Amino acid sequence: MHFASTRIITADVERLVVFYEAVTERAATRYTPDFAEIHTPGATLAIGSTRTLALFGGDAIAEAAANRSAIIEFRVGDVDAEHARIASGTDVTVVQPPTTMPWGNRSLLLRDPDGALVNLFTPVTAEAKRRLYQR
Repeated sequence: MHFASTRIITADVERLVVFYEAVTERAATRYTPDFAEIHTPGATLAIGSTRTLALFGGDAIAEAAANRSAIIEFRVGDVDAEHARIASGTDVTVVQPPTTMPWGNRSLLLRDPDGALVNLFTPVTAEAKRRLYQR
């Protein structure tokens, strides 16, 4: 099995796409007004409108802007540089500035326009770097 993507369901696809394009510095592929994807080397972030849920039928229920349990994470080369870039050029809510976590990652916590937490992180300790390269 290969982890392929995470999909966010939203009432405003374009707003979320613009946010994630700014954070990742990658252009989204907009397949329809209701569905877009941002491809990264590790996985894909899919963004779908609430209207796409009907295509799954039955009990496929998701509530836009209601995430309270997942954090969307992106590994970056230098989290402090990303913080400087984001703070100077984008309208992004910073929840926590770069902080070194007990497990060895330096982490910048943001909030997307729908309220989801977004973590940009860089492994900085020897143990965190070793875990990264064991994959």
